[in-house]
Amino acid sequence: MTLAVALVWTVSLVDGLPTRSARTLGDQRAARAGAARGNDWPQFRGPMLDGLSPEKGIRKDWSTRPPAVLWKVSLSDDGYGGPAVANGLVYIVDHAGSDDVVRALDVNSGAERWRFAYRLESSQWKYVRTEATRNLYGFCRTTPTVGQGRVYTLSREGDLHCLDAMRGTLVWKQHLVHDFGGTAPCWGYASPPLLYEGKLIVWPGGKPASIAALDPATGKVIWQGGEGDAGGYGMPVPATLAGKRQYVMTVWTGFVGAEDGTGKVLWRIPWATTDGTNVACPIVIGNSVFVTSAYGMGCALYDITNEGVKERWRNKALQAHMNTPVLYEGFLYGIGDPGHLICLDPRDGSVRWRQSGFEKGGVVAVDGVLLAVNGAAGDVVMVRLNPERYEELGRFVPLGGQSWSPPIIAQGKLFIRNRKALACVSLR
Repeated sequence: MTLAVALVWTVSLVDGLPTRSARTLGDQRAARAGAARGNDWPQFRGPMLDGLSPEKGIRKDWSTRPPAVLWKVSLSDDGYGGPAVANGLVYIVDHAGSDDVVRALDVNSGAERWRFAYRLESSQWKYVRTEATRNLYGFCRTTPTVGQGRVYTLSREGDLHCLDAMRGTLVWKQHLVHDFGGTAPCWGYASPPLLYEGKLIVWPGGKPASIAALDPATGKVIWQGGEGDAGGYGMPVPATLAGKRQYVMTVWTGFVGAEDGTGKVLWRIPWATTDGTNVACPIVIGNSVFVTSAYGMGCALYDITNEGVKERWRNKALQAHMNTPVLYEGFLYGIGDPGHLICLDPRDGSVRWRQSGFEKGGVVAVDGVLLAVNGAAGDVVMVRLNPERYEELGRFVPLGGQSWSPPIIAQGKLFIRNRKALACVSLR
């Protein structure tokens, strides 16, 4: 997926903050064209990297007619790695024995079209100890990335594979620890590769390549750099802040802006969380960055200027443990500990409303509504995107059980997994 360079804002600024996420001109045209036929979801956080689906015509009478589950597929990974959808296929990384298994499933039937297995190459990851087969909250932590006829996957150990998207054959492979001298974070690599403007962005951590840009076709290094930070767990966020093109990154001790083309750290937000658990992706709003994490850290908004980072506000209203909030028409909607779905005003950090019953689940926005998951029990709840009040439109339970993985929407369907299965649900 190649994105146009020219950035535009969809609506006007309010107190210096745009009321919608930044999108490229190319993205918007593609989104409008694809909405009628159903869009793909080719990488983590969707076609525009913001957790918003451009699809329209989603059925909203859930209270009287819950959605139909079209198919379910069993998984043996026992974890949380999410799916991606492109080319009429659903891509997800499973696990069997000592192998990670990349699976491609038919989007309409769930039938397996191909699979590619690889033996985990044990790294120095602190929880592996002497075996790469130890199950700690599952194996693969990342969502596949699909584009340019290829699919890219990253294991918790650092195995980076590029496969032919239609056949599942190996194109190239690298290892973030062995080939880049990387330092895996405490719970293993969880930051999906980012395909952006003809480059594959990965986050090995450590020296010499805290961040690296690779040729998507060959895996060869285009540039690498950084300041030796061990990685966090969120996917890099491309942005232009204070006039400088960069990638906003989660790291072990906080958040940084890494310059596009060099990896040079342009700014840094200290944010030391238990076990380096900075998971939710930063959200860029104009020249500001919203961050959130759990373990009592909370959330904050920082203005990025040529003179440095300036804290706008900070509180503990939203403590997102794993899943990234979405920004919609000037308001943030997200789930945070101890299990609240929250609408937050990023201008001053005030809570517009709060609703309990959403432990560590994920959210996705589509057609004026939010689909929010209760991570403890697997309920999928439709909530109107309304900053004035919590307005539930219906709920159902497609799988049940612990469901921490973020839901995605593609081709008029909702895809959601728990630790044992992946389900496809009709939204039409």
